[in-house]
Amino acid sequence: MDKFDGLKLENQLCFPLYSVSNRIIRNYRPLLSILDLTYTQYIAMMVLWEKQNINEKELGEKLFLKSNTLAPLLKKLKSKEYVAIERDAMDNRNIIISLTPKGKALKEKAMDIPQSIIKTISLSEDEAVYLYKILYKILEVKDE
Repeated sequence: MDKFDGLKLENQLCFPLYSVSNRIIRNYRPLLSILDLTYTQYIAMMVLWEKQNINEKELGEKLFLKSNTLAPLLKKLKSKEYVAIERDAMDNRNIIISLTPKGKALKEKAMDIPQSIIKTISLSEDEAVYLYKILYKILEVKDE
């Protein structure tokens, strides 16, 4: 065993995670281009389809995105008329993001995307459930 084995690419946990993430996002691109969305915009829309409206901080926490990444993303979604961005009437420091009718209508067009992506991943249902649990276990660890 070489003292530098820990530096070999094949011994890195992060590399296959990174590569799989890139591959899956690449598989999303043609599907999302029809909706005029990037992957990050798409996951923001998924949260909004679920919640209808949410404050910016909560959306960032759900997506694991910091404000400096989230703000331009939301501005772009607003320019596409998918979301409205308003200050909270009760607390001016809070920004509320809500779906517009155009943003709500997009949900219908996106409905088949998850199944299309699942078909590109060669996992059994049990393997997919197990992987999902493991990935979320990793995500539960807070950044220091």
